[in-house]
Amino acid sequence: MADRRHGAAADKADKADAAPPPEARSADVRDAVRLAVVIGALGVVFGDIGTSPIYTLQTVFSPGDPHPVPVSTQNVYGVVSLVFWSVMVIVTVTYVLLAMRADNEGEGGIMALITLLRRWSSQRGGRTAVILAGLGIFGASLFFGDSMITPAISVLSAVEGLKVVEPSLDDAVVPVTAVIIVVLFLVQRRGTAAVGRVFGPVMILWFTAIGACGVVGITDHPAILRALWPSYALGFLFGHFGTAFFALAAVVLAVTGAEALYADMGHFGRRAITRGWLFLVFPACVLSYLGQGALILDDPGNISSPFFLLVPHWGRWPMVLLATAATVIASQAVITGAYSVASQAAQLGYLPRLRIAHTSESTIGQIYVPWINWLLMVSVLTLVFAFRSSAALAFAFGMAVTGTITITTLLFFYVARAKWGTPVWLIATGATLLLTVDLLFVAANLTKLVHGAWLPLLIGITAFTVMTTWQRGREVVTAERADHEGSLREFVDQLRSGQRPVLRVPGTAVFLNRDKRTAPLAMRANVERNHVRHEQVVILSIETEPVPRVPAGQRIVVDGLGYADDGIVHVTARFGYMETPDVPGTLAMLDPADTEGPLLLDQASYFLSTIELRRGPAPTMAPWRKRLFIATSHITADAAEHFGLPRDRTVIMGWHIEV
Repeated sequence: MADRRHGAAADKADKADAAPPPEARSADVRDAVRLAVVIGALGVVFGDIGTSPIYTLQTVFSPGDPHPVPVSTQNVYGVVSLVFWSVMVIVTVTYVLLAMRADNEGEGGIMALITLLRRWSSQRGGRTAVILAGLGIFGASLFFGDSMITPAISVLSAVEGLKVVEPSLDDAVVPVTAVIIVVLFLVQRRGTAAVGRVFGPVMILWFTAIGACGVVGITDHPAILRALWPSYALGFLFGHFGTAFFALAAVVLAVTGAEALYADMGHFGRRAITRGWLFLVFPACVLSYLGQGALILDDPGNISSPFFLLVPHWGRWPMVLLATAATVIASQAVITGAYSVASQAAQLGYLPRLRIAHTSESTIGQIYVPWINWLLMVSVLTLVFAFRSSAALAFAFGMAVTGTITITTLLFFYVARAKWGTPVWLIATGATLLLTVDLLFVAANLTKLVHGAWLPLLIGITAFTVMTTWQRGREVVTAERADHEGSLREFVDQLRSGQRPVLRVPGTAVFLNRDKRTAPLAMRANVERNHVRHEQVVILSIETEPVPRVPAGQRIVVDGLGYADDGIVHVTARFGYMETPDVPGTLAMLDPADTEGPLLLDQASYFLSTIELRRGPAPTMAPWRKRLFIATSHITADAAEHFGLPRDRTVIMGWHIEV
């Protein structure tokens, strides 16, 4: 028996020796988590830039271009080299190595830069920061144009593969594209949580496939690898500037989606995005461009569709299906980005309050904004039926992309100087080099103004006008409301002194108000007209901070408004611009000791003050901007729904204000 125990102990000891130590197991878990995050990023972040090889070289050499690039050995080497180094400079250097270091508590994107600039301008009063923040809003406005053009050009370019497989299907391209887009927008309300799990593996398959096809093309013409040397790009640019300059308007298609790497940093982290780009996406795209270049060198006739012609005959049908799936994923990423930008703009006061549905219980960033969804669907379908081909849309695409990239670069260097104190000489050197490249692309795309580049500019100017008008209108309304509401402290003092005789009724009343300087219109009306007030009164102000999320411990600030026994308190609830306020949930966090007694939240009544806007004679804004502001106010989401208030216990009191 002793022998058996000894043997069991020995076996146990052997297993213990064979098992990895806890540190190793912990490292394995961390590696698995990091890999999962990288795969998730591949499915969301890189869809747009990863599908650019479908149409970039085809557009550069398209005979339908108003400034076509002649097909020659020298030009093919020059264009492929220019594509490679453009991706290297703009995506790898500007975004991955530089811009992604400028985050707002982990969140990235142009809206994060804007909030940083707004914070510094409010603290230091710098006019430069205010101007740059306004420029940033224009960059965000251009992103809405990108959100409309990307689904149209991406899905069109993939479905156009049908013409390569079967030329008789040419007439089916536009209808099939329209059906895919309609289905894509119809399923948005279900969220991307379920579909998102397959996005990563699909994109891994996509990048593997396009990289493998590129290798096959390079094998047939290995000399194309010389295009990686920068002398070919510089020689083409300066030796044939007239041709190369116009080619830049199409070369920029290779970097579309670069902003998504930065904007989605908050969801996946800088490290996961950097690894996904450097170890899979960038190499796969480069191999595809090189392979397509080799194919064009072998036969200039291949410029009609070098991406799909690079695929063996037996694999073209699967590639069309895979490309369609990849472009749908690319469209999904930019649509989700439009939801996020619109939501953040509303939280920061540049758009009215929008109805937002959270489609995931575990992921904060997965939201659905119905108004933006239907606007995008109508816009994308209009573009598909108006332009009818990816080549025609390509002229419009570059303008939105180059504008956003240039503004992001400019804002980054200002942030680098203000936040990190980077030496002026280093800022000047880096900004000069990168902005020269960016502005070259902008100038080249301006030459396509009459060929479609006007479209994203028009969309951007329209969105910018709406956002700045809404921001100005809110300032006017806020000032007007302050006159009507009067001082909150004086109002509470009058109640305390008995100057306003009122009857105290049992229960809890919650009045939502802008801040604690003025009295809520609904509360003032209740006292002055009904001569009653509740036993417990909470005046709640919701503040949106220029940070993505506010920790729970810093969420609430309570002010007794000078008296500890009158049952009236003011509560400030602080939320980040990535959060949706939950009023009942926030009030449940309050300590009864801070609220002069327990709040009866199960029976509490919620009071909202709604404003009906009218045009007035005051010269606050131009007449057309007043009309625009009032028209925009009609899309404002229901306040009770937005703040999570129980409808059966919510009282809405109206007021008229002239703007």
